[in-house]
Parts: sequence; C-alpha cells; structure tokens
Amino acid sequence: MSFLTAAPVVCAALIATTFLPQVKADDWNRKTVITFSEPVETPGIHMKGWGVLPAGTYVFKILDSKSDRHIVQIFNQDETVVYATILAIPNYRIRATDKTVLTFRETPPGEPQVLRAWFYPGHNFGDEFVYPKAKAIELAKVTHFPVLYTAVEIEPEVLSPITSADEAVVVKLKQAPVLAVTPTGEDAQIAEVVSAPPQEQLVATAAELPKTASPLPLIGLFGLLALGAAFGLKVARA
Repeated sequence: MSFLTAAPVVCAALIATTFLPQVKADDWNRKTVITFSEPVETPGIHMKGWGVLPAGTYVFKILDSKSDRHIVQIFNQDETVVYATILAIPNYRIRATDKTVLTFRETPPGEPQVLRAWFYPGHNFGDEFVYPKAKAIELAKVTHFPVLYTAVEIEPEVLSPITSADEAVVVKLKQAPVLAVTPTGEDAQIAEVVSAPPQEQLVATAAELPKTASPLPLIGLFGLLALGAAFGLKVARA
C-alpha cells in the first residue's frame, strides 16, 4: 500500500474557512491574495529573516511554469517585496474547487504551520512544495508521511529579492533533481507524494487537442488537379 492511500489527510484548509477570501487576478500567474491568521513556515529561498511568515496578508504568484516544475513566489500585500521563492512539483486532485486551497503539514504544538501545497481555483493541478533535505527528513518523521526534497545546496536566505526566472538561483532550482524522503530517512520516488492524472484523462486530453495542420495545402492540391484536368480536356478536344 502506498503512502498516498495509507497516510491520513494532513491539515487541509479552504481559504474561505481559515483565511480571508482570495482575490483572483490574471489566471496565467495564478495571483492569489491570502491572509494568514497565524505564523506559517515556507520552504525555498527567503529574504533574510523571512523563513517564517508572521500572521498577515500575502500574495502568491507563479514566476515560471515552463517545465514539469513550477517556481512560486510569495510577496507582501503591495507586491513590492518577494519574501520567498519556492520550487514546486505539480500535484493532481480529482476535483477542482472554486476556492483557493492550501494544505499544511502536521507540526508539534506551539510551532508554526508548515506549508505543503497550493491549489488555485478551477485547476486540477496544484503545487506541492519542495523542501531542503534536512527539513524534509524532519517533517517526514513528524508527519509519518514522505516529503519532497532536493539535495542540491542552495543558499536558503538572500539579501536582494529574486525578480526574474532567468536569475542563476532560479535556473538552479528548475534543474535540481527532486526526490521524496520517507519517515525512516530513505529515498522514495515523487510518485509517493504527488498524484498523476488518471490515464483516461490523459487520453481525453489528447483527443481534445486542437488540430495544428491546416487544410489549405490540401485544398490547393485539389485546385491544381482540377486545372490540370481541364487543361487535358482542352488539349484532347483540340
């Protein structure tokens, strides 16, 4: 039995019940305004001193999503400071919701909630966040559930905000190998943590793909054949 079926559901919360309602903006970057009622710990690269976000209002946005992994950023309410830049792996859910959903990992009493995943309204795919290996092992032991990690050494704190997907640290994040670590400290495949879409959906998606080939070349060929036939008849009559 896999961890996906054996492990209990961990601290999932709808924005409508735990936070103030989100403000939906451009769908391409999934901008979402979220208000935390208590401190929240985030993975990734942080502005110095901001590994744990105090209670308050923040903006979540996708910085880059051109590969099988996403780069998520957390801003202050005015979007003038980037507090965290996080590597995430797409995670599938059967039903999309009309509200933003954040999930958290179980933590000991008195410690900040630990952010696990972010699902945008109307999307089946969300973002499962990747932690540094040492933190992932710690979380896996507490939650009794595998946690995504990357063993690539990346400076956890920066002094200047990351503003571009082309910055060296972001490129390093996008290229970093990702695995999962189990509560016993052993490596596992990311499929133990994130879900792929069912095969029937993949088939349906492929069947619904738009046709990219234009019929114009075929129409042109038929036109040429018709002209050729007409010319042949004219020659035969002559």
